[in-house]
Amino acid sequence: MKNYVSTDVGGTFTDLVQFVQDEQGHQIIKTSKSDTTPPNFEQGVLNVIHKAGITLSDVTMMTHGTTVVINALTERKGEATALITTRGFRDVLEIGRGNRPDFFNLNYSKPEPFIPRSLRFEITERINHHGHIETPLAAYELDALIVQLSEQQVKSVAICLLNAYCNPVHEQQLADILKKAKPDLSVITSSEICRQWREYERTSSTALAAYVKPTAERYLQHLQDGLHADGFNGKLYVMQSNCGVDTLAAAKQVPITMVESGPASGVAAAAYIGRLIGETNIIALDIGGTTAKCSLISESALPITSNYYIERNHKSAGYPIMVPVVDLIEIGNGGGSIAWCDEFNRLHVGPQSAGASPGPVAYGRGGTGITTTDANLALGRINPDFFCGGSVTADMSQVDKHLDQLAQQLDLSADELARGVVRIANNNMVNALKLVSVNRGHDPRDFALVAFGGGGAMHAAALAKELGMKKVIIPANAAVLSAWGMLVSDLRRDKYLTYITPWQAQTLPQISEQVEQLCRELLHAFNAENIREDQVEFKVYARLRYQNQEHAIEVEMARTLSSDQLQQVANNFHQAYEQEYSYRLDVPIEIIGLHVCASVDVGKIMMMPLNKTGLDITQTIKGERWVDFDDDGRHKTPLYDGDLMAPGMQLTGPAVIEQSGTTIVIHPQQCAELDEYGNVIIHLPEEV
Repeated sequence: MKNYVSTDVGGTFTDLVQFVQDEQGHQIIKTSKSDTTPPNFEQGVLNVIHKAGITLSDVTMMTHGTTVVINALTERKGEATALITTRGFRDVLEIGRGNRPDFFNLNYSKPEPFIPRSLRFEITERINHHGHIETPLAAYELDALIVQLSEQQVKSVAICLLNAYCNPVHEQQLADILKKAKPDLSVITSSEICRQWREYERTSSTALAAYVKPTAERYLQHLQDGLHADGFNGKLYVMQSNCGVDTLAAAKQVPITMVESGPASGVAAAAYIGRLIGETNIIALDIGGTTAKCSLISESALPITSNYYIERNHKSAGYPIMVPVVDLIEIGNGGGSIAWCDEFNRLHVGPQSAGASPGPVAYGRGGTGITTTDANLALGRINPDFFCGGSVTADMSQVDKHLDQLAQQLDLSADELARGVVRIANNNMVNALKLVSVNRGHDPRDFALVAFGGGGAMHAAALAKELGMKKVIIPANAAVLSAWGMLVSDLRRDKYLTYITPWQAQTLPQISEQVEQLCRELLHAFNAENIREDQVEFKVYARLRYQNQEHAIEVEMARTLSSDQLQQVANNFHQAYEQEYSYRLDVPIEIIGLHVCASVDVGKIMMMPLNKTGLDITQTIKGERWVDFDDDGRHKTPLYDGDLMAPGMQLTGPAVIEQSGTTIVIHPQQCAELDEYGNVIIHLPEEV
């Protein structure tokens, strides 16, 4: 019998999904939500488990995704961290790159390093770019350095030595000495995180990994202890940013890989649903309480990148982290995003969020800033009598009061202001959707929109209409899809290696040997965890570029390459490069890196078709109310009980489907149907 539980800690809510399947194949899915509880996030996880009435001793496997790593970074709540680097390279972290986004701003300041100069130390050693030792490690210099670490109460150390990506021996020696001398010190090396070139990016990645490691280790240990105290004895996995899960031990060792664990599981779930229903090209859109995130999935391939930044925007270059992360765009627009006016009396929405406490004005917890959720309530799109699935009574008197106050400031009616808030929020989301599609050479009209999160279903139809898309998919259990996605994810580990050589027949043996070396390293780690070689599936990618150019494209290739496949990989590169950059060149190609992905099925679930209930669609109507659809007018709209709807049911908008976790808004002339898995498929009419 399978009894799996997944939990996802978001900025506003902590979500839970329980999947139970007996020996006969009968499935039961239970979902629940509770408030996120910063700074003790593990308490929110235990709260939602108790709220769902789950007996942890019966649970055989649990997967967990968390925002604890990204929160520690954005809120600067990591531990005192030091950096040890090669003599002469102490200031790489501060010099950074000259890629300032606000190029004409003469007052531009680079982002402040997470590790101050007083905690950046140098050591004598030198390895050249071929991996050969030119200057042996002066280990004796560590004695004085360890004293300084103690005096400055350093809790974590990042070790990033020059060219360690091609030979990590000195980093490993340093780490061993430090761990023996100070067992309570958290230590991490750049070679544990990434084996890729670019000194600044490697140093930044290692510094940030060290900065959050003690916090993440402590959190994961508290979570494990709390679960065990409640009787859990099953397998515990942690969601990673690469759309896969990993063991608790591996997550503790390199917790920076969890930096985008929640969004990654949502994208993984969207890709799974696409494969399930035959939609290979989709754009995933997750609208939560604090942010909206979107990612493009082409031919069912999960988009993974190691070119990831935090806090990067039009005014800041941000901080690079070279770990495998799902390729997505994230903006500060969600249900809790606050509407505000600038000094010119212009209306904005977000990125400030009301969070879980005090939350939107409608929560009645003292919030005073009108949010996107409050605007949707005022427009009739959300049922005040079924707010948060009926668990909260919407305080509409406070919503009307604060809506009127902001409307008077802008000389608008309350309805006009509410429409304006939703329009601005939608416009922000449309721009994000264009960034992952149009800006990368994809036509959004060739894709279906999979929308989830608490607010995804409410905005999806309007966003798809704006982009000319023809189909919107609202998954079953859309409100907790990120938690659900962890149950359809494999255990996954990625290894990258910078390897530069011409892409030609003569170099294939050397390339194949490097690939096999990476596979052996991954297998060695799996064997240590009692995972057999026949359980591991490998995918291999070559990072290719036109000779001497800067930009590279990843192209999948066979684990063992033959000369016959050489040209096919090159053709795929030309095609992908032209789509990304709008041109191709007739010049030699070179490989600059290898990427090996190893995955293991640890028991992911398979969805079964649902049974029809025999009800007619009219029997699910629970009432009607006036709903404002902005440009599509104000209509008296039937309200459908989404929890009673079954496969095969069809309806035509205007309509509102109310589920316990989300509200699906279907505009006039749009048609909707439930497929065999309980997903709501919205078809948009052809534009005249």
